[in-house]
Amino acid sequence: MSKVLVITTSLRVRSNSDRLTEELIRGAKDAGHDVETISLKGKEIRFCIGCLACQKTLKCVLKDDAVEIAEKVKNADVLVFVTPIYYYEMSGQMKTLLDRLNPLYPSDYKFRKVYMLSVAAEDESSTPEKAVNGLQGWVDCFEKAELAGSLFCGGISDTGEADGKKEEQNEAYWFGKSLA
Repeated sequence: MSKVLVITTSLRVRSNSDRLTEELIRGAKDAGHDVETISLKGKEIRFCIGCLACQKTLKCVLKDDAVEIAEKVKNADVLVFVTPIYYYEMSGQMKTLLDRLNPLYPSDYKFRKVYMLSVAAEDESSTPEKAVNGLQGWVDCFEKAELAGSLFCGGISDTGEADGKKEEQNEAYWFGKSLA
């Protein structure tokens, strides 16, 4: 059983990514994982100021919600980032959080497997490529970790539309069940 941390980055109320995340979590729990979820809704996450003090102290000089999130990321075995795709890229709040996880780079982090679930109105297979590449760039900085998989659910845009997307819900469930 792994300790799985799911971070949802959509700020939309009743977001389609959150609906599919529910199925992913159900699958992960059915597979026996201990799952914790963090939503970035309502969180204060300031931009990294690039001071690099965290590389010596392992702590960020900024005091906001990213500090607590970083501690949870550090202690998880498996990470799952969930993002809507905006302009063929991860959400801005996800990128801001990734930047703020810089104190983990020199730390003794536990996570080894990183996954991504992305959702977009566009439905071309190329739609999530830049978001996946962006997350891969972050993972590449953590030599003990790997981007172990991603699931893209396209053609979903209107609020609550994922409620009627049974095939995508099923894919998200099995994606969660397959987390290692």
